[in-house]
Formats: sequence, structure tokens, C-alpha cells
Amino acid sequence: MTIEECYIKMGANYQDVIKRLPSVSMIEKFALKFREDTSFQELEKALNDKQVEIAFRAAHTLKGVCMNLGFDHLYKPSFEITESLRAGNLELALQQFDAVKEQYTKTIDALNEFAACKMVPIRRTTT
Repeated sequence: MTIEECYIKMGANYQDVIKRLPSVSMIEKFALKFREDTSFQELEKALNDKQVEIAFRAAHTLKGVCMNLGFDHLYKPSFEITESLRAGNLELALQQFDAVKEQYTKTIDALNEFAACKMVPIRRTTT
């Protein structure tokens, strides 16, 4: 599996990221590094604890990382939940979290499959 195939599998925008990052090796490096980002877990915990401000910061961080990596499929629900939390609407954010979690899991699964092809250790960060 190539990184482009990985992007296709997760529904991400490879053509966008290749314009932003100068080489395939950089895309691979930063995409795989995403598995170590804790924003999703922080968002989930903050939502469970009903901590709107902390959830907002985590969602905002996740949204930004997704935008930079061309993870459009995860950026869109991350954007929506960020805006709900910005408005202080915890109930709506809780409803939107399932879409974030679905796309996050899809992303991690595709990245782990790519890592296995590259012989990079698999990291499990979903809860």
C-alpha cells in the first residue's frame, strides 16, 4: 500500500496534501505521526466529563491537524463539533461526536494498515 492508496482508503485528500508538503516521505512521516496525537482522546474524555472548554480546545486541535494533513473526511465532522463547542452547545456536540469517532477510527485503521506494509509498529489510540 502506498500513502496515496492509504489516503484514498480513508477518504482523505491526497492531492491537497501533496501541494502542501514537499515530498511523499514527509506526508508518510506526518500521517503516521497522527496516530500519536491525543486530541481525539482528549475530546472524548472532555465530552464524557462535560467539560466544554477542554472539549473545544481538543476539537479545535484535531480540526487543525486534519486540515494540515488533508484528512478532509475527519476535518468536516471535527469542524462541526468545534463550532458547536465554540457556541457552548454540549448537547449538539455529543450528538456530533459519533461522526468524529467513525472517521477517526477509519483514519487510524487505514494508517495502521499502511504502517504494517511499511513495517512501522502499529499504534492503537482508539478507545
